[in-house]
Amino acid sequence: MQKKRVIIVSDGDKTAQKAVEEASQNLGLRVISKSAGNPTPCSGKELIEMIQECPADPIVLMVDDEGNFGYGKGERAMERIIKSEKVDVLGIVAVASNAKDVEGVKPEISVTRDGKLVSGPVNKGGELEAKGHHILEGDTVDIVNNFDGIVIGIGDIGKMSGKDYFEIGAPITTKALEEVLKRSGVKNGQEKEDQ
Repeated sequence: MQKKRVIIVSDGDKTAQKAVEEASQNLGLRVISKSAGNPTPCSGKELIEMIQECPADPIVLMVDDEGNFGYGKGERAMERIIKSEKVDVLGIVAVASNAKDVEGVKPEISVTRDGKLVSGPVNKGGELEAKGHHILEGDTVDIVNNFDGIVIGIGDIGKMSGKDYFEIGAPITTKALEEVLKRSGVKNGQEKEDQ
């Protein structure tokens, strides 16, 4: 059986869900909406089964720790998906929060609330962190350090001072998902055509 390709978003509250669904629709991607929740309502095993049953490819899903700074439900689910031989994780959209005392992650690149691609991390508001600050802090991102694929940093999905509201098309979340697709050689659910 061919591996299903997945993009993981490390946020799943109601606001994030609306933005992720809107952004995915913009790009012709399918979202497993049952993965949304605060915290993630499904186990990694259940999510892998849903991924395999989903007719679309690639698929977007959400994981969330509900602000718990330990090794939460969202991180356990994410770890299982990353390690699964049935799934090909194209990339992770790592969402910043006000979490403290977390390991955090170094994103490959981040999208600011103004839609700019930057080499450093952003904060919850989607603003570039100060010079010398290399870590994106979030309550569901520590496990991302064990992932060697594409990691895109982003502020609080669906918010960022109104710049990512789903009512205006969730442009920042759209850009983050688009960047994962672009960097993994997939365009709107299809492989890029040979030039």
